[in-house]
Amino acid sequence: MIPAYPHFAELDLLQRATMHPLFQQLPDGISEFTFANIYLFRNSHHYGVCRLSDELLLLVGVDAGRPFFMLPFGLPEETLLQQLFKDFGTMKCVSLTQAGVLTQLGCRVNEDRDNFDYLYLRTDLAELSGRKFHKKRNQIKAFVNNYAYEGRPLLEEYLPDALAVLDGWRQGRDDPGDFAAAKEALEKAEELQLCGGVYYVDNRPVAYSLGEELMLGRSFAIHFEKAVGEYKGLWQFVNQAFASILPDKYETINREQDLGDEGLRHAKLSYKPVDFVKKFRAVLP
Repeated sequence: MIPAYPHFAELDLLQRATMHPLFQQLPDGISEFTFANIYLFRNSHHYGVCRLSDELLLLVGVDAGRPFFMLPFGLPEETLLQQLFKDFGTMKCVSLTQAGVLTQLGCRVNEDRDNFDYLYLRTDLAELSGRKFHKKRNQIKAFVNNYAYEGRPLLEEYLPDALAVLDGWRQGRDDPGDFAAAKEALEKAEELQLCGGVYYVDNRPVAYSLGEELMLGRSFAIHFEKAVGEYKGLWQFVNQAFASILPDKYETINREQDLGDEGLRHAKLSYKPVDFVKKFRAVLP
């Protein structure tokens, strides 16, 4: 199913049995490094996968016509690593640990700030206590006081409602964004072991969240969060409501990257992250 280098295969669901357990063992919490994320964005990034050895897998892709590679499970021996840089140019999603090793090997390693994952304490998002969250609490209060709302676990029977939210979200945008990946995530949530919640106002589905655990089960990543309608405080309500139902075993919530969007960066910073999952890009001069 996964050929040996230099031959590559496209991503498919059958590879999950091999790749998912490997991703689950990664301690860094990089949001891209789950099987679901790699699979759902396989077309966006033109991913291919192969084996470098029994233990190491290589992921390659193309963004805006530029090839790149990723080594989520470790670095190969130096000669092969140099060949990968020669063939694919840039290494993406380099972890903090890998960054140190690559620097010692003579690579030029730079922080990829636009792709840092935002980490929040689960208790912070669930409780929103203290002066720093005063505005958030007021927005949620406005929502709770003005609307008849309900939240439900995103079970299979409620998937059509979540899909309706996603369609409404898409109609309000000039570009498709991550619509295709988000739609497939809902349709294959069971196979990919994604879980979430769907939210209603006056029995109308208006929002949903969907994600999975990572960082050795200590963190929960929100891969998709969509909402429709002009309901004051809805986004803030969904953020808190979903955080409040997550099990206590999750110390943090990973709300992924801002992609360099200033509005999104401001919104993510307003929730006071306690840390970032730093990522780097590396090239061989």
